[in-house]
Amino acid sequence: MAIKTILVSQPKPEGEKSPYFDLAEKYKLKIDFRPFIKVEGVDGKNFRAQKVNIADHSAVILTSKVAVDHFFRIAEEIRFEVPETMKYFCISEAVALYLQKYVAYRKRKIFFGKQTINDLADVMKKHKAEKFLLPCTDILRDNIPITLEQQGMSFTKVVLYKTVASDLSDLEDVYYDMLVFFSPGGIESLLKNFPDFKQNDTAIAAFGPTTASAVVKYNLRLDIHAPHPKAPSMVGAIELFIKDQLKKK
Repeated sequence: MAIKTILVSQPKPEGEKSPYFDLAEKYKLKIDFRPFIKVEGVDGKNFRAQKVNIADHSAVILTSKVAVDHFFRIAEEIRFEVPETMKYFCISEAVALYLQKYVAYRKRKIFFGKQTINDLADVMKKHKAEKFLLPCTDILRDNIPITLEQQGMSFTKVVLYKTVASDLSDLEDVYYDMLVFFSPGGIESLLKNFPDFKQNDTAIAAFGPTTASAVVKYNLRLDIHAPHPKAPSMVGAIELFIKDQLKKK
């Protein structure tokens, strides 16, 4: 199984530096990037159907930059003026800083965790009297609401955006030696676009346990699973696989 061409189901990295570019140069690979899924915001009608009143909440939990964008988008669409007293609890400092796009950062009460919902829940413990709003996608990971419930937080989940399959019809006659996935949605998009997909000799790489489970669920062969002790990154796992293949030559 000689690997010469790879399709990564994510947007192309910005700038000239990326481990993928280094990998391509080192092993003379052709690596293409193409998002297999895209995010679409729900409209005001869909939002109102969920019967959630933003004004009933004193704080917002923001798990991504996408969540930030769609929270302020829907607020504008339904003509809700977000009060200056609103508190923001962000999954990471990067998401917190992204709020500057919408609010005067220094004048607002903004809190953030290190990177996980467990970190953020530790921060939120000191603010248990707040009524939290959790803007999210239709495929929110279970560990987020479960962690908040375990910590006794009063929160309301509201779906503000949905993950849908991208149109990949232009790839119908294009073949790659390896496909790289980062979410179950990517696998589902592949099979929605190409219901007759046959894996054959195509290697499939999956990042994270839920993505790996989706590969197996749809009866595909999982050739590369990251992270693991020898390769914490996807690029590292791909390189190990390529090295193993070269040894077998």
